[in-house]
Amino acid sequence: MTGNNNLKALSQAGVAIWLDDLSRQRINSGNLTELINNYELAGVTSNPTIFAKALADAADYDEQVRQLAARGASVDQAVREITTTDIRDAADLFREVHRRTDGLDGRISLEVDPRLAHDTERTVAEALDLAKAVDRPNMFVKIPATAAGLPAITRVLAEGVSVNVTLIFSVQRHREVMDAYLSGLEQAKANGHDLSRIASVASFFVSRVDAEVDKRLEKLAGGEQLRGKAAIANARLAYAAYEEVFSGERFQALKQQGARVQRPLWASTGVKDPTYSDTRYVDELVAPDTVNTMPEATLHAAADHADVRGDAVSGKAASSQDVFDSLSALGVDLDDVYAVLEREGVEKFEKSWNELLDSVSEQLEQAKQ
Repeated sequence: MTGNNNLKALSQAGVAIWLDDLSRQRINSGNLTELINNYELAGVTSNPTIFAKALADAADYDEQVRQLAARGASVDQAVREITTTDIRDAADLFREVHRRTDGLDGRISLEVDPRLAHDTERTVAEALDLAKAVDRPNMFVKIPATAAGLPAITRVLAEGVSVNVTLIFSVQRHREVMDAYLSGLEQAKANGHDLSRIASVASFFVSRVDAEVDKRLEKLAGGEQLRGKAAIANARLAYAAYEEVFSGERFQALKQQGARVQRPLWASTGVKDPTYSDTRYVDELVAPDTVNTMPEATLHAAADHADVRGDAVSGKAASSQDVFDSLSALGVDLDDVYAVLEREGVEKFEKSWNELLDSVSEQLEQAKQ
């Protein structure tokens, strides 16, 4: 295989294709290199759930775990070294993509400890420590878009560190994230940083919105007609907000200093409902200057049968707002939907982080025997 026409069409339409998965096995086996070379892959995201899954099958980590155990490393130290090693090695594989795209893509994301999601000060400290530990220009530190995360995003950007903002579910929170980004750039400029070296994406979650809204629609008379419409409408409204903010005077002043837009990143694009097309959150969210971070199954599905028809997002804000007006009229409490999804998102990542700590703890103990 020397490339894929569907994935090339996506890239040509302005969608950067990233993989929502990372493991040492994927790095060492050459799989990640193959995806870069043949599947238009331009970046990778990771999260606590991904690392917990990777460490559960620990063969590729055995040697490093033995070394860490011999040094008497704590569980937290071991997790830090294991995860930053994977991020660093993956970042090196994407070095050419990063160079070729002038720093836009070839990006690797590493998330701060999710237990800090509601602690601004410790999130800032952890984010800056992770950036130093990985020490790669194509790394994103991943910070959740909680109320406490917003000021942390600004302060980390102000230090010249690129940020992937995660767990965004509502258009309002997306606007707050974009404001935090612009504030970070303004402070970075005041701090003497080169704005052209700072990048950011806003990870807007998709399929989880449909999963939560559809569940509520099942209990409402007339809900069937709106089933499966919320997530795409939500993302299209977020993109409209993005176009508004980054065409505004505030960003244009920063752009003259070399600043880049904060691209919308469509996250959670694997379908949760098997009755939906497995490429619906790819096909319906094609738009310029976006990222789609896909599970591997979705990546292969898109390569096989994605229906890329050009820009599927721009100019659809009004019809998307109609969907939301209909949902509200039917009795769907959208603010509650977003609150539930954010809380569950943080809780899921915290649970996975604890599983990761437990797994590494067991492996360290076994290595000492």
